[in-house]
Amino acid sequence: MITSSNSTGSKLPDFWLDQAEHRAWLLADAGQQFAFFRKSLDPRGGFFNLDSPGNPLEDRTQDLHSTTRIVHSFALGRHIGTPGADVMIEQGMRHLLNVHRDRDHGGYVYATRGREVSDGRKLAYGHVFVLLAAASAMTCGHPDAKYLLEDVTDVLDRYFWEEEPGLFADEWNRDWTPFSTYRGMNANMHAIEAMLTAFEATGQTSYLRKAGRILDFFIEGIAPREGWRLPEHYTADWQIDRLYEGNPMFRPAGSTPGHSFELSRLLLQYWDLSGRPHDGSPAKARRLMEQALKDAWDTERGGFIYTLAHDGTVARADRYWWPVTEAIGAVAAVIKLERRSGDEEWYRRLWNFAADRLIDHQNGGWFPELDTGNRPADKQFRGKPDLYHSIQAVLYPLTPGISYPVRGLAVLGREH
Repeated sequence: MITSSNSTGSKLPDFWLDQAEHRAWLLADAGQQFAFFRKSLDPRGGFFNLDSPGNPLEDRTQDLHSTTRIVHSFALGRHIGTPGADVMIEQGMRHLLNVHRDRDHGGYVYATRGREVSDGRKLAYGHVFVLLAAASAMTCGHPDAKYLLEDVTDVLDRYFWEEEPGLFADEWNRDWTPFSTYRGMNANMHAIEAMLTAFEATGQTSYLRKAGRILDFFIEGIAPREGWRLPEHYTADWQIDRLYEGNPMFRPAGSTPGHSFELSRLLLQYWDLSGRPHDGSPAKARRLMEQALKDAWDTERGGFIYTLAHDGTVARADRYWWPVTEAIGAVAAVIKLERRSGDEEWYRRLWNFAADRLIDHQNGGWFPELDTGNRPADKQFRGKPDLYHSIQAVLYPLTPGISYPVRGLAVLGREH
């Protein structure tokens, strides 16, 4: 047993992170997820979208973030010896370089259909995922990863990075003419993830510096003023835009508690990679995580409500899989730093809910949304969109540290 240093001397429970049975269960689910998504390999190039049982959907539209997430996820899988991972990485890299990459204007188009461009917009959201895929592929030794990483880094620096605020702008037309003045948290949050991975892959401190500047804006500037909730949308001069509402999945109004979980974990990873300075980052990460747990957990049905209004009340009560996966990652991170019984209670609550309601034990993969009766639903999604969130939920707790999973997975792979 482990005794908490800040308790009254009572013993803490055994932690699932330490139990061989739980770790074996996580690895088993990872194997089922990878087996399910190997079915997305399209012999004509690129990847199929899959229905819930794992059959290809007729719509061959492939978003940039979907291609890149497959590359990244199977790069994680390769580090633990997943069969077929190299084939998936190679197929994704070919599609990124030969189809998504815009040979006329530079950058990477948002969506393709077959080998044709179906949406030529240039979005920061998609480009930071290209960086994530390139960095992850580099850790696997892919021969084209360095070129892809350098190319997308140049595009991000040239068209998206705004040095004065230390943040990324969001979107352009295909030919780099202005598309809108929108600025948003989501692309910047995923940029932190990509920058930390690129730093791990290359050792270049410029990536770490940019990640730190983005974190400073949201953690030091926005979160304390907003009750430790993070508004999603901003004007061109980075003022909160409280009236904005866009795509119901990617740009819903208000704040998204699931993103607080992600940013909490990313803050801890940045702090760890920066040498663990005495700057209060662990306390800030916990504050952000705990606010989202308090605000968003559905006490009657389980799972997390999707969005909050700016006053912290429920805006959209829809429940998706990915906030649960990101909460698992955040809670696992704080458990790795300090053992508290309350964190362990959350960790078990989250995994029990996922096992009961979200994991498809018959076909593999996770159901992406639930209806009001806790049954799988398809209001927002067709089939199973990707494995990026759910595979990280099962792999991150297995890594020995709190830095990005790639480094720890190499150790895990040697153990298995």
